[in-house]
Amino acid sequence: MDIVIDVTSIINFLELPFWRIFIRIFVLVGWIPLSIAFLWGAKEAWLHFIQTRWKRTNTFILLAIDIPRGNEQTAKAVENLFTYLGGAHTTFNYIEKYWIGKFQLSFSLEIVSIEGYTQFLIRTPSQFQNIVESAVYSQYPDAEITEVDDYTTWAPSTYPDDEYDVYGGEFMQAKNPVYPIKTYKEFEHPLGAPETHYKDPMASLMDLYSSLKKGEHIWFQILIKPTGFDWPEEGEKEIKRIIGEKVKEGDNIFDKIINNILEWLGDFSEMVYKLWGDIEDKKAEEEQDNRFLMMNLKPKEKKQIEAIQEKIGKLGFEFKSRFVYIAKKEVMNKTKAFGGMVGYMKQFMDLDLNNLTPDMKMTVTTADYLFTNYRLKIKQNKVVHAYKSRSTTRGRRMGIMNVEELATIWHFPAESVVKAPLIQKAPGRKAVAPMYLPIGEEIVSEDIVEPFFNEPIVTKEPMDQIKKPGPPSPEELTEEDQAVKESGTSAKGAPPANLPIG
Repeated sequence: MDIVIDVTSIINFLELPFWRIFIRIFVLVGWIPLSIAFLWGAKEAWLHFIQTRWKRTNTFILLAIDIPRGNEQTAKAVENLFTYLGGAHTTFNYIEKYWIGKFQLSFSLEIVSIEGYTQFLIRTPSQFQNIVESAVYSQYPDAEITEVDDYTTWAPSTYPDDEYDVYGGEFMQAKNPVYPIKTYKEFEHPLGAPETHYKDPMASLMDLYSSLKKGEHIWFQILIKPTGFDWPEEGEKEIKRIIGEKVKEGDNIFDKIINNILEWLGDFSEMVYKLWGDIEDKKAEEEQDNRFLMMNLKPKEKKQIEAIQEKIGKLGFEFKSRFVYIAKKEVMNKTKAFGGMVGYMKQFMDLDLNNLTPDMKMTVTTADYLFTNYRLKIKQNKVVHAYKSRSTTRGRRMGIMNVEELATIWHFPAESVVKAPLIQKAPGRKAVAPMYLPIGEEIVSEDIVEPFFNEPIVTKEPMDQIKKPGPPSPEELTEEDQAVKESGTSAKGAPPANLPIG
C-alpha cells in the first residue's frame, strides 16, 4: 500500500506574503519566548525590590585590624582566617529567598592609604562581627581590632569635582575562574637566610601606599561572599574539556530536556546499529581511547589539570576586586597609582593558568573615541558609588577564588620582609583583667587578694571608652620609623586628620 502525503497546505502557506507568514507564526508559537522573557524580567524586578528592602534591615560595621609589631606570620595564617569566615555561609528556603528577599551577605577586605598612612580593614555585617574577630584572634592573638568610622564619607560622590579628581575600576579574572592565579606558595625561595625565604608580594603595594603625598588617597577592596560546594563542578567540567571527554552543557531545564532527548536518540540509534550488525560497537572503542588521553596531554595541559584540581580542593568564595584613587588635582598622579596597582596584580600572573587584569572596557575610568567626557563622568560616578556602597552587583559579575588565592592578595605583610613604617600596628600584648577585678564601686582589701595572687591587678577600660591608638611614642619607634620622622616629609609624617577613628 502506497502512502500519499499531501503538502498542499504547506505550499499554500509558503506562498503567502511575508508579513502574513510572520503574523501566523507569532500567533502560533511566537508568544512563548516573549512570555518567558516577560516572566523572567518580572521575577528579576521582584527579587531586586525585596532584596533591597531586606538589605536595609541589616547593619554593617567597619573594623580596623592592627597586627602586633614584629609580625612574622605569612599568608598561610590569613588563609586559615578566611576558612573560618566560611562559617558565615547561609542557606535559605524558597519563602526566605523569593518572598522575604534574603540573600548571602558579603564581607569587604580593604587596604587603604590616606596620604601615605596605611590601614587594613574588614567591613562585615554586624551579625558576623564575632566570627570576624574570632578568625583574626585565632591567628593573631595580639592583634587589636577597633570599630571605626567609614573613611569614604568625606570624598565627593559626584564628578567632575572642583577640587578632587578620581581614577579607578575593577580587576577581573582573565580566564575561566576555575583556573587559579599564582599563590603565596610560589613566592617562597629556600635560599639565603631564613628571614629571606619568603618574598612577600605585599612589599610592592606597601611601597606604593607609603609614597602617597598629602591630598592623595588609594582605596583597595576585595568583596567576598561565602558560597556552597557546587562550584567545584565547573572545575571538573573544565578538566574534562582539557582531556577531551564529552561534557554535558547547560544547567537550566530547557538544556536538560534537549540533552535528554539527544541522549535518548543516540541510545536508540546505537541499539538499531547493533541489531542490524552493520556498525561495530563504538562505545568500547571510546572507552579504550579515553585510557590514553592523559598520556597524550601536553605539559601545559597537565599543569592546568593539576592546578584546577588543587584549587577546587579548597574552600571557595565569590570574589570581586575594586580600587579607587582620589587626589587633589594639583598632586594627582594617575600613572603612579594605576601603574602601581597593575604591577601589584601582575605578580600573581601565570600565563598558563590565570591572572587579574584591569577591566578597561567596562569599569576603569577611561573613555576613547565618541562622547569621551560624558562617558568618563558616568564611569567615575559609578565606580565611586560602587566602592562606597561595597556593591557586589555593580560592574562585572563576581568570580570565584579559593582561600589560598584570597590570602595571597590580601594579607598582613611580614615585617622581616616588608619595611612599611606607616602601617598602623598594635602597640603590644594587652593584659587580661583578672577574675577578681571588682566591678562595683566598693574597694576590695588587698589583704584578701595577696595570699592567693602574686600578679599585680590590672584594670580594664570599658569597651565604650576604647579609642583607636594613635601614632607610636618615640620609645616605640623602630629605626625605620625614626628615620622617616626625622626626614620631615609630608608623605611620611604623622597620621592625617581624616584617618577613621572609632
